[in-house]
Amino acid sequence: MLTKIFLLGAATFALLHTGEALVARLEDVPNPCKTTGMKPFDYSQLLCMSVLFYEAQRSGELPGDQRLTWRGDSALKDGSDVGHDLTGGYFDAGDFVKFGFPMAFSTTLLAWGLIDFSNGYSSAGQTNHGKAAVKWATDYFLKCHTGHYEFYGQVGDGHIDHDYWGRPEEMTMKRPSFKIDSSKPGTELAGETAAALAAAYMVFKSSDASYSKQLLSTAKELYQFANEKRGSYSDSIPEVKDFYKSWNGFGDELLWAAAWLYRATGDTTYLDKAKEHWDEFDLGDPPTEFSWDSKAPGAYAVLALATGNDLYKNTLKTCLDNMRHDLPYTPAGLVFVNDWGSNRHAANLAMLAMVAGKLNIDASTNRQWAKKQIDYMLGDPLHSYVVGFGSNHPKKPHHASSSCPDMPEKCDPNWAMNQDGPNPQTLWGALVGGPSQDDSYSDSRPDYQHNEVACDYNAGFTGALAGLVEHH
Repeated sequence: MLTKIFLLGAATFALLHTGEALVARLEDVPNPCKTTGMKPFDYSQLLCMSVLFYEAQRSGELPGDQRLTWRGDSALKDGSDVGHDLTGGYFDAGDFVKFGFPMAFSTTLLAWGLIDFSNGYSSAGQTNHGKAAVKWATDYFLKCHTGHYEFYGQVGDGHIDHDYWGRPEEMTMKRPSFKIDSSKPGTELAGETAAALAAAYMVFKSSDASYSKQLLSTAKELYQFANEKRGSYSDSIPEVKDFYKSWNGFGDELLWAAAWLYRATGDTTYLDKAKEHWDEFDLGDPPTEFSWDSKAPGAYAVLALATGNDLYKNTLKTCLDNMRHDLPYTPAGLVFVNDWGSNRHAANLAMLAMVAGKLNIDASTNRQWAKKQIDYMLGDPLHSYVVGFGSNHPKKPHHASSSCPDMPEKCDPNWAMNQDGPNPQTLWGALVGGPSQDDSYSDSRPDYQHNEVACDYNAGFTGALAGLVEHH
């Protein structure tokens, strides 16, 4: 029996009651990002979509120009348990915890794309949206820095949060706030946030001098905190250990932060610090991934961009050569770093390869390789892994808020997780986790390993797309 029909934007969403289950059908809704007609893949449209995804992840009071109108204000009491306003920032993935460490890494990469592929952003008409995505995070980080040696690195408890499946606008569970300070330091967290704010300073310095000055001042304080009060942030915030524990130590975050501060300021003090970290932590031996936990490859590129020094260029070249040649690939051609978020890892390396092209490091080889990796995610040769893009894109991402029908319809958690139809809300531009090493993939909402989305999944993807727009 048809119980209710209502409008969802330009689409009609029908709820059919079948006695014990609800069956949903969502007709096609128009893509908010216009196509330019570029073939075979419209990288400009995709850049717009990838940035748009971050609007779905916004926490706090939403702005008047919010394009994804199925989202509303949420988590407006964040920080009330500690007497600070910690509203804003981004929900991490398909859930509603605000994990500061991967959020900061995502912000650094978003800012980096705006800096080094600014022509790609401008030609796609996405500069203002890209800057807004960065600022949504940096505004939050400024709130989190509540003292010279104090920074709030997490709001929400992952275990409590994962017991809830529904809309963020309606959640009522406790959202505790967790910090690092002089007695409980967190070098990775402070260092990564310093890098994000230094990169963001470069994004805003020509358009908002006052704001960029605040970003840079806070970046310097956080780097000082990271370097002087050393300790693993996941020891100081043990609630993060099951989700974003730092596995490889904090040397790479110190190098990454110093590199960005040197690039932002030209102050050789930071270059000297970067050299000290390089030697102290033996960071010239390239790792096999570039991710929220492994920053050294990115630091090579930032130092090469800032100095032109052959040491950094050659180390970046060696790093990319090793990754291209030594890492396994899926049969259809995706470089395979890890079974968890395989697309994310490949996208990060694709962005790094595009930056190498800017440095004239095997420019043609790196750009073509990056293009092949991104094109795999867009459907060549298999199918799209980007929600809303392509004829066979993911329709059931593991993402709680988009799995719920339009307000005020009740969001039944069992139905929202297990119903067979597409998510009622189209999560435009979200890059899902990706395939297993044999290219196998199923568009299954419960499969969080391969079909969840996350802020850091889209970050390198966004930068790589901006580079492809600029150089395609």
